[in-house]
Amino acid sequence: MKDYINLLKKHNLKITPQRLAILKYLDTHYTHPTVDEIYNTLKKTNPSLSKTTVYNSLEILNTHHIIQPLHITGHERRYDLRKDIHHHFLCRSCGNIQDLDINCPNIKKIQEQGYNIEEVHGYFKGICLDCQKREETHK
Repeated sequence: MKDYINLLKKHNLKITPQRLAILKYLDTHYTHPTVDEIYNTLKKTNPSLSKTTVYNSLEILNTHHIIQPLHITGHERRYDLRKDIHHHFLCRSCGNIQDLDINCPNIKKIQEQGYNIEEVHGYFKGICLDCQKREETHK
């Protein structure tokens, strides 16, 4: 919890129980959740929590570059606490979104031209390994 407090302090943000809960949730759930998923889970232990508070907290955390929003599937917005440059894989079968640790060869080329890269979004879509294995066992 101390790391989340320090993170908020570093960005001169007010430390609220809601923001701490959201950061902890994102730090322990690598599912790239939606606002609804975060709200529905946190509401169970915090009955007074509103969806508006979750949404506003996520927007503030995004504005301060603490989290990043993902737009992999149409208009659905998901959230990722991981801020380093990485790509994502969306399984068309189960809907899971997984982090991919692959290097983009073009980043260095662009940086060498003087550009300061703040975000890179690389999305791969297909069938994940687990779904492929399930499909094989049902044949």
